[in-house]
Amino acid sequence: MGQTIGFLRKLAMLLRRERFRSELDEEMAFHRAQAEKDLLAGGMTRKAARQAAARQFGNREQLKERSSEVVGFRFETIAQDLRFALRQLRKNPGFAATATLVLALGIGASVAIFGFVDAALIKPLPYRDSTRLAMLFESNPLGPRFHLSYLDYLDWKNRNKSFSSVEVFGAYGFMLKTPDGLQPADGARVSSGFFHTLGVAPVLGRDFAPGESDSSAPHVVLLSYGAWQKRYGGRRDVLGQTVVLDGQTNTIVGVLPATFHFAPAEPAEFWAAERADGGCEKDRGCHNLFGLARLRDGVLFAAASDDVKAIAQQLEKQYPDTNGQRFGWLRPLTEEIVGEIRPILLVLLSGAALLLLIATVNVASLLMVRSESRRREIAVRGALGASAGRLVRQFVTEGLLLASAGSVIGAASGVEAMQLLTRLVPKEILATMPYLLGLGLNLRVAAFAVAICAVTGLVFALTPAFRLSLTDMRQGLTEGGRGAAGTLWRRFGANLVVVEIATAMVLLVGAGLLGKSLYRLLHADAGLEPDHLATLRVSAIGDRYAKDAPQINLEREVLSRIAALPGVKSAGITSSLPLGDGDGTSDFRVVGRSYNHDEHDEAANRQVSSSYLPTLQARIIRGRDFSEDEDEQKPRVMIVNQTLANQYFRGQNPIGQRILWGDDKRPIEIVGMVNDLQEGQLDAAPRAAFYIPLNQSPDSSFSIVVRVSQDEQSLLPAMMATIHQIDPGIAVYEPATMGQRIYDSPSAYLHRTSAWMVGLFAAIALVLSVVGLYGVIAYSVAQRTREIGVRMALGAPRGAVYGLILKEAGWLTGIGIGLGLVCAVGAATLMRKLLFGTAAWDAGTLAGVAAVLAVAAMLASYIPARTAAGVDPAEALRSE
Repeated sequence: MGQTIGFLRKLAMLLRRERFRSELDEEMAFHRAQAEKDLLAGGMTRKAARQAAARQFGNREQLKERSSEVVGFRFETIAQDLRFALRQLRKNPGFAATATLVLALGIGASVAIFGFVDAALIKPLPYRDSTRLAMLFESNPLGPRFHLSYLDYLDWKNRNKSFSSVEVFGAYGFMLKTPDGLQPADGARVSSGFFHTLGVAPVLGRDFAPGESDSSAPHVVLLSYGAWQKRYGGRRDVLGQTVVLDGQTNTIVGVLPATFHFAPAEPAEFWAAERADGGCEKDRGCHNLFGLARLRDGVLFAAASDDVKAIAQQLEKQYPDTNGQRFGWLRPLTEEIVGEIRPILLVLLSGAALLLLIATVNVASLLMVRSESRRREIAVRGALGASAGRLVRQFVTEGLLLASAGSVIGAASGVEAMQLLTRLVPKEILATMPYLLGLGLNLRVAAFAVAICAVTGLVFALTPAFRLSLTDMRQGLTEGGRGAAGTLWRRFGANLVVVEIATAMVLLVGAGLLGKSLYRLLHADAGLEPDHLATLRVSAIGDRYAKDAPQINLEREVLSRIAALPGVKSAGITSSLPLGDGDGTSDFRVVGRSYNHDEHDEAANRQVSSSYLPTLQARIIRGRDFSEDEDEQKPRVMIVNQTLANQYFRGQNPIGQRILWGDDKRPIEIVGMVNDLQEGQLDAAPRAAFYIPLNQSPDSSFSIVVRVSQDEQSLLPAMMATIHQIDPGIAVYEPATMGQRIYDSPSAYLHRTSAWMVGLFAAIALVLSVVGLYGVIAYSVAQRTREIGVRMALGAPRGAVYGLILKEAGWLTGIGIGLGLVCAVGAATLMRKLLFGTAAWDAGTLAGVAAVLAVAAMLASYIPARTAAGVDPAEALRSE
């Protein structure tokens, strides 16, 4: 039935079309006959009157075409235009592939970067009225964003006049009891009103109740949606079940929404209530929390900031020992979550927009080159009756076809690039950017891609239509159409090519400098020999390991068992591995020096076994290393690094000096000085640090470092199994080689990502600049065909023609590279903070990039130069 209806519709359309054409022929014949009759009445012969009437009436096929367009826009012309456009692109596969690839590169980069911008900056945060939320910090002379203590939080909560609520939170690593033993689990501790302040309600169960932060309240916990699905299979009967965290039984009272994330505390599976009964919570000098506040309606951020600073000043006067030089600092929550990444994304988006603009103009330039070869075709079609609208529609169809192909490929590659870039982010860093989870194609990204397709399609449609106007058709039958429009386009294209080459130069230099910087960072001297080093973390929770003696016994047994494994050369223990975040600092005092409340000597502190420094192959510069028998019964000793010695004992021998550290009033004697180990990030300056014998300050949680004679990765499973043989309940986690720690460190990731991103942009810019240069030179050759023919007719050799074309390309390339060199040095100077061990004016990088760009440009110019040298003088002159 449906086929019959379709056939009848087509038959009806055919009958209407034939009827229209028959009536049109009759109408045209009538008007010609009337004109001929009038001319006969004027005295002309019948033959002369018929010819004059035909001339007066005009081209019959052209009139038919125009009459059809007046009657209505016909679907069959769209199909005809589409088929014709496809035939034209199939006839020129090189042009079609190049134009599509160039456009896809520009669109792909733009869509990929826009996806990140949308996820981080456009997509709203999942909180109620998020612009009214702020983070509270305590600042000190070392910086503005430090933790506050629980007692300070209570004072800020009670004394402020600007906030409707003030809460605290802190990221926390729990030890989760499972049937297989203890396992590390990421979590956070929050005050009872934390989620209410954010405006987030559980999807299952309830929020924390008021008072559940009190020491007498039962222990309760909320699950993240991911933990609910992964650990409990999404079962609704999870409410009321218990989970043991750090040896304490907690009741599950709720599940948070799937869309909820809170970057400052991520990753977090278990959200526990912050309680007032901990040792740190009773000490005003123990800073382990961050503040979260919601501004009252009508209160401006500046006024709230002044309020916070005033409260901090009150606390400083009231508690000078613990709050000396501690000030209040307020920052909008949105700035805290995305503030660091916003300028980077906006710069990348600007760069992507520039690349897209260049790609679009380059494809338009290629269309102009191609249109020169079609001038005669268009002129003939116009002379045979094709109307202006018909020809414009043809160009529109071809432009939209190119734009659609480039947009589809570009959008698909852009989405894939988003996924690739996300996979390149280490899990630890990605966890701090939860807004990037689920990154991909959505309505906003799709609308962005469609808008790009529409704009580029319009540009591609109008470019040749503007250049090949119908007023030039008669001229197009006799010459190449050299005119003001062609000269204008050549000049515009030449200027564009200079900008493209300069842009490519800047990006290539940036990529080269960042690549060299990354290489030097990964091979930087960290004060240790990273090859053949394996590491892992150990945590023993429970009453069994609550005192010093069992902790020391555990550490010694772990070392002896690990050292007995085949291939192990040495093993050591530390409270904190090198190449970490640099936390674990504390104040100290040099015995015999006077101080006031405003002075703070601070250094990183590490508790290490006597075999730790030898395992790292660190060097004792002065004094001695620790001995295994230095425990609590022996005098307290420490080893300092070179930076601490230079900073606090300049011009003195640190050996024999005594230091007071922490609450212990017993002085600690410096017995050795070691070379600087990189206790912070790879790109950070060495910081003051001291090392304490592990036996004099034991702990149930520590890290193991093992030097092996074989592949260190292969030994990690055996190390974990050995420790579980000691006690199956011990948590063993974060197995990694020292090389992996270096490669996955935040500083290495930042440098690696910067190098990849700039390198990707540089590669696209290089392709676009080469294509742009080719388009300008090819268009120039098309415009100068007659000139080249005359030169060759007068005896100019082909080599001279090559030289003529390559000289033009060489000038453009030279100017672009020269301008790019100046801009590159300036840009590198601005990004010098991202460079490590590499100068902004690195001569090798600048020269290498200039050479690569020059060679690529000359290769791109060779093709139109060869075309020019192959011009047949006779054909060139005949076509004129």
